[in-house]
Amino acid sequence: MRLLVVIIKGRAKLEELLTGFLEIGITGATVVDGQGMGQVISQDVPIFAGLKTLFPGAEGASQIVLSVVAPDKVADAFALISEVYGDLAEPGTGIAFTLPVDEVRGFKPDLD
Repeated sequence: MRLLVVIIKGRAKLEELLTGFLEIGITGATVVDGQGMGQVISQDVPIFAGLKTLFPGAEGASQIVLSVVAPDKVADAFALISEVYGDLAEPGTGIAFTLPVDEVRGFKPDLD
C-alpha cells in the first residue's frame, strides 16, 4: 500500500479532486487544513514578515489530502491531480507524493 499525500492551496478545486478519486476507485481520504511555512513565519514572527516574498503562495490556507491507496491506483491518482491542478510546477501551487505503508489496520481495499 501507499500513502498518497496531496498539499494544495485553497479549497476551490478540492471537491473536483475528491469526486475524481471516487471515479478512479479511491474511496477514502482525509482532508486537513494546514498552513505553509511562509504563512506561519509572516504571521507569527513579525521580524520575518518582509521575507514573505521568498515563499511563493504563502498567503491562504492549504488543504492536505491523505489517502491510503493500492499501488496500482497511484498513476491514476497522479494523472487526476495533474488534470485538476496542473503539473504543480509553479512554486506555491502544491505538492503531491507517496510514501510506502508497511502495515495497515482498519482499511478496506477498494473493489473494482
